[in-house]
Amino acid sequence: MTKKNKNVVEAADLYKTYQMGSVDVHALRGMSLKIKKGEVVAIMGPSGSGKSTLMNILGCLDKPTSGKYLLNAQNVADMDSNHLADIRNREVGFVFQSYNLLSRSSALTNVMMPLRYRRDEGQNGHKALAEDLLERVGLGDRMAHKPTEMSGGQQQRVAIARALVNSPAIVLADEPTGNLDSKSGDEIMELLLGLNKEKDVTLIIVTHDPEVAALTERTIHLFDGRVKDE
Repeated sequence: MTKKNKNVVEAADLYKTYQMGSVDVHALRGMSLKIKKGEVVAIMGPSGSGKSTLMNILGCLDKPTSGKYLLNAQNVADMDSNHLADIRNREVGFVFQSYNLLSRSSALTNVMMPLRYRRDEGQNGHKALAEDLLERVGLGDRMAHKPTEMSGGQQQRVAIARALVNSPAIVLADEPTGNLDSKSGDEIMELLLGLNKEKDVTLIIVTHDPEVAALTERTIHLFDGRVKDE
């Protein structure tokens, strides 16, 4: 299959209901969507539209109450927590607004963290892979620096390198420019879009910023737990 023909994400009729005391909260109400390999997609919607719930399910952090979810042709909707954790580590890269780095560890150690469960390469192979990614995101001279010794933009670059280190099926970026000034935010988006073209990375970006969404290939609008339009 060519780049734009293979669905890496295929969700059908997703429902997610949380019980808050005696009240059922319906976060997703029959949501369906498909995202192709190599696509850059924005997800937008008002507070309470289901963005966070959808991200948690797409990232294998949570399971739907009902419905089907295929990630890279694997049916993950019914997996137990151990299988979900394995899929999440191998198939999903996360980039968060708050970076979520280990503050006392170097950039290199942070990037190597997702590799700790892999057995296909030795420690030297993992180190070389992490170093290569830090070079690619422009931090070849900052590998030994800790997050507290870096700017926000540099920390987000570390987070992007960490997200890519396992060659995941998808990268989920939750407001990746939200804590950055406009210049750093523009640089991060340029980096993400460049990596998409270079490495055929599938990017799913949750954002409230229409300027960020305008840089993607497609925007999925959510409302009341459903896809409103694309």
